[in-house]
Amino acid sequence: MTNGTKKAFTLAEVLITLGIIGVVAAMTMPTLLNSTQGAQYRTAYKKALSVLSQAVVLNVALDDYDLSQATASGESGQAEGAASLYNLFNNRMNVARVCGANEGCVGSDKWTVSTDDTNTATLEFGTDTNYTYFFNDGIALSFAADAKECTEGNATVTRHPCKGVIDVNGSKNPNKLVKCDANTYHDADCKVTNPTDVYPVVMFDQSIVPNSQAAKAVLFGGK
Repeated sequence: MTNGTKKAFTLAEVLITLGIIGVVAAMTMPTLLNSTQGAQYRTAYKKALSVLSQAVVLNVALDDYDLSQATASGESGQAEGAASLYNLFNNRMNVARVCGANEGCVGSDKWTVSTDDTNTATLEFGTDTNYTYFFNDGIALSFAADAKECTEGNATVTRHPCKGVIDVNGSKNPNKLVKCDANTYHDADCKVTNPTDVYPVVMFDQSIVPNSQAAKAVLFGGK
């Protein structure tokens, strides 16, 4: 108190301060939100790889075949008791539904994943040539309906890995394949600051692993 008068901020000073706070928040919130969402994608991807690999190992114990020993594919792979990728994931995972060949896909089961910034290169989920599994935790896995005998091979067996794609939040956006910060999918020094929701995988024997340097960077990035 000075000369009997209380000191206080004027209305103009308060408004200016609030304006500055608003500008700073507007500049930092998108980065914060992207970072938070990216962390969620990273966690969901690691979880998906883990539970899918565990499903393969469990199937070896219960039905005595792994990915390399899955000999049926397509419609024949849906038969009860058939050794197939279709039955392996259907029997060992918490499946909400399956979409694909002869499965009666609906519109919401089908979506396109952008693999570049112009949306001219795409991957498609829910087509008649692949199976797309929707799990109860919201994750989707898609692979070719004719996939079988998926193996890394050895001296006597020809290498035959099978490729798939994981979308950690199903058909929800952004539906973009993960890329390195350098805007590539394969980079020896790949770093991924803000992961997206779609990850390529390769399946063989008893393993399901990343199929791009960007996907590997997310898995082993340690964040």
